[in-house]
Amino acid sequence: MTDLNRLESKVILIAGAASGIGAAIARRCIDEGASVVCADYEMEPATKLAEALGPSATACQCDVTNIDSARSAVNFAGKKYGRLDGLVHNAAAPSTSATVVNLDESAWRHEIDVGLTGAFLMSKFALPLIAASGGGSVVFIGSQFGRVATTRAVAYCAAKAGLIHLAKAMAVDHAPDKIRVNSLSPGAVATTRLLRRFADFEAANAGLGPAHLLGRIAEPDEIAAAAAFLLSSDASFVTGSDMLVDGGYATR
Repeated sequence: MTDLNRLESKVILIAGAASGIGAAIARRCIDEGASVVCADYEMEPATKLAEALGPSATACQCDVTNIDSARSAVNFAGKKYGRLDGLVHNAAAPSTSATVVNLDESAWRHEIDVGLTGAFLMSKFALPLIAASGGGSVVFIGSQFGRVATTRAVAYCAAKAGLIHLAKAMAVDHAPDKIRVNSLSPGAVATTRLLRRFADFEAANAGLGPAHLLGRIAEPDEIAAAAAFLLSSDASFVTGSDMLVDGGYATR
């Protein structure tokens, strides 16, 4: 819990909200006074999250790779609350470990479609509603691997690098609409995504922590705190930026 109330009366749509970083951002936004639309490909966990968050949260199904689904999610937020003040794109596909030589084309397209094209589609419909609401903030959840590369993650690295630069280009286009657009790039975070590679979070921390200057991986709430800042008026002069919240990983 936080005693901050920076998002009071704001409406925030989070794509990829059902778990991990997205769920932590949803909780933080609720704690800071916002109403939240928890949009996710998986409706059941999104609904459970919204129920746990209370009456200021609601859920909707959203496939960010589908233009009609993206439009529907934004329309749902607009009809439910009459406005939209913020968009968070946190949706990401499972990452396939491969080089360009042995990466299947379908796996490449899926990662790019969810992580990058999904942000484009959600923004396409969210930005006019945010502008009509008087302006607001868009936050794309990137990665330190949008700045520095790692082995056998070509699709993931490319999607996150594109996402970071998409935010910059949108920031240029939509500043006149009073819309700030930024990316937020975490290092390794203790979410179930890591459990595809490690037995548990202790093993993940032992394996990945030393690559970070702070000697550990992040907790989802640490990423959520940075997202809440970017969504709030405390970041009123921040746009076109990529905020690294990576424990110093990219500094090495």
